[in-house]
Amino acid sequence: MRILKPILIILAILVVILGAGGFYYVSGLGSVDENNTDEVYVTIPQGSSASGIVAILDENGLVKNKTVAKIQARIGGYDSLQANTYVFNKSMTLTEMMNAIDKGDFNYVSKRSFEMKEGYRLTKNAELLAKEIPYSKKEILKKWADKDYLKELIDKYWFLSDDILDDDVMYPLEGYLAPNTYFITDDDPTIEGVTETMLDQMDQELTARKDKIEASGFTVHEFLTLASIVCKEGGSNASEAPHIAGVFINRLNNNMNLGSDVTVGYIFEYEDVDLNTQQLSSDNPYNTRKFAGLPPGPICEVPVVDLDAVLDYTQTDDLYFYAGPDGTVYYAKDNAGHQKNVEAHPWPAKNQEQ
Repeated sequence: MRILKPILIILAILVVILGAGGFYYVSGLGSVDENNTDEVYVTIPQGSSASGIVAILDENGLVKNKTVAKIQARIGGYDSLQANTYVFNKSMTLTEMMNAIDKGDFNYVSKRSFEMKEGYRLTKNAELLAKEIPYSKKEILKKWADKDYLKELIDKYWFLSDDILDDDVMYPLEGYLAPNTYFITDDDPTIEGVTETMLDQMDQELTARKDKIEASGFTVHEFLTLASIVCKEGGSNASEAPHIAGVFINRLNNNMNLGSDVTVGYIFEYEDVDLNTQQLSSDNPYNTRKFAGLPPGPICEVPVVDLDAVLDYTQTDDLYFYAGPDGTVYYAKDNAGHQKNVEAHPWPAKNQEQ
């Protein structure tokens, strides 16, 4: 009995310790504030580890006990964590949030987003963005033209240069905002915040291609300008983009005008290339029918397929191309061949020719 009593005391102490430890652990997994249901937007990047996600949740004030959370991240069996933007709140437990991320639970995925559409001009994308954030199209475009703000961006992003400040450039950030669907993670989004989110995405795209851009002989501004023209000329026929890029590069190398109607359309905010004589004779420097070389800047937001089309353009002797009514693109090495293509595949109204 004398030996049994100390053993029982030790066991009792262990039970108390284990109970206290269990309570501490379970409590640490609990909610930060069970009465606070205010939405908190949390973005989980691709490739995040469980411990990395705990750190993100903690930064957003959603972790009650960081030590316990780190242990749970290791032993929780989270093996399919889904990158996305989630909407949580402080009344949720850590387990609830981690399970939601592990399953990519649609109930918690942010539905609040905006799209920067490829091939759209900046003014049209500003109009779409204005529907998703508390600023008007006019306010957005004003910020995007603010030279003090633009200079701050030039200092921050390697691919932005004083080229965008040229007086002939119609919209300085045209072509620099990466097309994509973006989730809004701030309760009170700002123009600066969403702009830099898009520039961050473009940074990734251009950095991945930096060596090729430098080898191309184009500056980043020239590269994006040409890629934007290829984008507009190719339209939905992306497979033709490398060949179209090859034609334009041949024209540049031969000191020929690009002769692209889409650059003239940009002057007048026309998507249709059925332009009249007065428009085609415009003295605006974007008129590549009248002026040799590239226009002052990009004419739309450029998808990666057209970035790559310019970098890996088709080696060709062609100097002309013509899109027929059925969408087929016909190429020619000289004007005579080009005219034959136009005559053989006429449009019902006015021919839309290169």
